[in-house]
Amino acid sequence: MNVEVLAVGTELLLGQVVNSNAAEIGIRLAEAGLDHYRQGVVGDNLDRMVDALQGAVERAGAVIITGGIGPTQDDITREAMCLAAGVGMVFDDGFAEQLRRRWEQRGLAMPESNLRQAEHPEGSILIANPKGTAPGLRLRVGDTWLFALPGVPQEMLPMLESDVIPFLIAEAGGEKGVLVSRVIRTYGLPESRVSEMLGDIFEASANPTMAFLASAGEIKVRLTARAADEAAAAALLDPVEMQIRERLGHRVFAVGGASIESIVLDLVCARGWTLGTAESATGGLIASRLTSVPGASACYVGSVVAYTAAAKRDLLGVPAAVIEQHGLVSEETAVAMARGAAERLPADVVVAVTGSAGPDPLEVPAGTMVVAVRTPEDTRVRVLRMPPDRERARTLAATAALQMLRLAVNGAWWRD
Repeated sequence: MNVEVLAVGTELLLGQVVNSNAAEIGIRLAEAGLDHYRQGVVGDNLDRMVDALQGAVERAGAVIITGGIGPTQDDITREAMCLAAGVGMVFDDGFAEQLRRRWEQRGLAMPESNLRQAEHPEGSILIANPKGTAPGLRLRVGDTWLFALPGVPQEMLPMLESDVIPFLIAEAGGEKGVLVSRVIRTYGLPESRVSEMLGDIFEASANPTMAFLASAGEIKVRLTARAADEAAAAALLDPVEMQIRERLGHRVFAVGGASIESIVLDLVCARGWTLGTAESATGGLIASRLTSVPGASACYVGSVVAYTAAAKRDLLGVPAAVIEQHGLVSEETAVAMARGAAERLPADVVVAVTGSAGPDPLEVPAGTMVVAVRTPEDTRVRVLRMPPDRERARTLAATAALQMLRLAVNGAWWRD
């Protein structure tokens, strides 16, 4: 069964409210093995809502509507459903009495406008709302089921899970299965290059399907398989994942949600090493990310943030001659920072960053970042070119430093 989602609310179009419902519904539909090809947002305008509903009815076997079923004048989802279905509005006296009792139990007088929630399209079924006063609605329009749920996430989600998803699973009948996604996370190549390297796998595989997503310097390869159950889905996903790992090699750093900082800490701890950081341009961002991981103190010993030339000399022991001859933003200074931190913290492994974050250049063009990594086995350094945007340069440099640290601890270092 193909399920479409339509969010109602001008506040969503204006960006005043984030449509978090869309993601939650998408997750639940995927877990239930239900097809979900389209989502839409429409403002509080009756004509446009009816047009959106009629279009969705033509395409989908079910439409989940969120928002517009409250008591105020701009809550017009019920009216739109009536017009889209060609039915009239009816009033539920029993539900109206329930509303009055709920307000009385709270010791409050109920505004008459709340009685709008007792109205519903003819032929529709009310869906209980355990968290609020606005009931949901289920209505058949031709071959399509319409579901209207509150826009408030705390009310919408329990109704979706207890009523809508089980109903759709039962309706889907023999179509039911599971839809399982696996995200392979890579770093070090642009999205276009990753897609080229995996192009033949992409073309040859219909189930699982493959998609590419770029995010904060990493490229995610999402595999999605449809199968009768979780085990069958895994049997489809495993060989494709293996192919991808063979192609991309050390560029694959995780499958699923593990953060690069937690991966680095696990690697360092597994070697029995300690880890420290020496930061200039990133101003402690790397240390902050590492210490956000519970249990980081098992191998992370600390950080030195040395921003000025004097601080680099006094706190990290960077020789004045190195700074004078090569500059603050140089490979030589980054290596000296890493060695100094290793001695002073002390730490077996150190990642050091110096750079010109911008917007004004510091010795070198804005966005130039230099990362050095020292381990008990070797010390290496690399110059990176980041966008000349201060926060992006700092954030991307912190991520790059953690990735370079991962490769160094693995003994793979960086080769491209």
